[in-house]
Amino acid sequence: MPELNPSIAQHYHERTKYDPKTLAGKSHQLDWGSQPIPFKEYKIGKVYNLKPYLQHPEERPQVDFPVVDPSWWQRLSLLLIHSYGLTAMLPAVTMTGEPMYLRTAPSAGGLYPAEVYLISRGTPELPAGLYSYQPKIHSLVRFWDSDIWTGLQAACFWPQTLEGTQMALVTTAIFFRSAWRYQDRAYRRIFLDTGHLLGNIELACAMNDFRPHLMGGFVDEAINRMLYLDPEQEGVTTIMALADLLDIRQNLPVGRTALPSATQTEYPAIPDGDLLAYLHQATQIRDDQIPPTEQVTVTAKADPSVSAPPANRDKYNLPFCAKVSTVSHPISWAEGLGDLGNTILRRRSTRAYTGAALVLDELTALLDFTYQPQHYQNQGMDGNPDYFDLNLIQTFIAVSEVTGLEEGCYYYAPVAQELRQIRFKNFRRELHYLCLGQDLGRDAAAVVFHTADLRSAIGQYGDRAYRYLHLDAGHLGQRLNLAAIHLGLGVSGIGGFFDDQVNEVLGIPAEEAVLYITTLGRPRSAGA
Repeated sequence: MPELNPSIAQHYHERTKYDPKTLAGKSHQLDWGSQPIPFKEYKIGKVYNLKPYLQHPEERPQVDFPVVDPSWWQRLSLLLIHSYGLTAMLPAVTMTGEPMYLRTAPSAGGLYPAEVYLISRGTPELPAGLYSYQPKIHSLVRFWDSDIWTGLQAACFWPQTLEGTQMALVTTAIFFRSAWRYQDRAYRRIFLDTGHLLGNIELACAMNDFRPHLMGGFVDEAINRMLYLDPEQEGVTTIMALADLLDIRQNLPVGRTALPSATQTEYPAIPDGDLLAYLHQATQIRDDQIPPTEQVTVTAKADPSVSAPPANRDKYNLPFCAKVSTVSHPISWAEGLGDLGNTILRRRSTRAYTGAALVLDELTALLDFTYQPQHYQNQGMDGNPDYFDLNLIQTFIAVSEVTGLEEGCYYYAPVAQELRQIRFKNFRRELHYLCLGQDLGRDAAAVVFHTADLRSAIGQYGDRAYRYLHLDAGHLGQRLNLAAIHLGLGVSGIGGFFDDQVNEVLGIPAEEAVLYITTLGRPRSAGA
């Protein structure tokens, strides 16, 4: 069988790799005069101020909209502020004269490309229509007052989760916010950032008796039209049916999260600067692509030379390597879900590490919270949260200084709950180089790498797999972030690295594309 051309997602990934020989030529001078503002405002629409519902009921001011159940509004207010609310305002101002705001979900370069919308089917509290979440004023703005729920169901291929719920959250990306700095490679970072946001939404829902049913398969063009988006500037990235768990009728079975797109292997010569937009268009699902009657059984047209990994199986067995158990006591959130909420609000990305060691129990606790959510169900969290396909995501850990664990590179097997050593070496110097000279890589006690076999993933989900992989990697990364902050450790994600050299130096199999890096260590000072 002749070798197929690489798909557009594979082509994009190769084109946007950082390489030590070519990186200098890809650098560009930032145009500070065009620096994007990370807020989308609606000048017209009914404003639902959610700030009063962050206060104690006895101190709560009156609001100017009808309220049937104040506790419902409190739950919604807490859900949104823990998902994507503001947490700090830095005294430094941007070139636009605006102060820089930090949010509960981390974003590469503090650019925050994601937007959050709420669609209401019509409830006693929230009339049918479209709402934009405005984090700067912690409010919802109802900018369209028609019932569009049937159109939403059709665009998502009539999932059961939308039949049984009354609200949905939608995330979008404003591409230029990230591309302004990261150019074509921004597409990776946009979906990693959105994955962070999904991690927050998952946990914030659990804290407030909601359950998000994640959907990545939808007709992009239809949802963009529904939200009145300019598709050249902004595009939908995920949809979540929002089940109210206090309504027994909305306790629904988990639905399918990922549907395939086409796989495009023929494409023109695409100039630099146009690659991000081309890939986003190519990874969309058309309304004629998946018949509604096949919503449950639809599968991608797989590459016949690619076999999918077995479900719920650790990919790399490595029978003769050293193995270390990671079975751990679950992290105790001493004050329950309120403790989790406080951790979300005080999370910051660590700016510098001391180089001091972690202990093995700390590392295993981080892995337990990130990869074993079933251990936290008795603490009020979702024991089976939605991802797109975690069977496609692999985890490798470079250990520089963890007391009780030999230096080297390990494969983490989440089902067996063990670390399997593949390289025996202290990689501090190499990690500094691989992370583009960032001291975070050198001084971290451990560095986590999320990877995926792109060819296999695209064989299952078409080019849209590229979105799913980065969303899942970001989601896992946010769980690592929150566990580390809760334990008093430092943590910071890195989206810029020498792609191929990571595999070569650390011994990660060549077919594994590196998606995301998370550094862990002892913080030198409070993060920013």
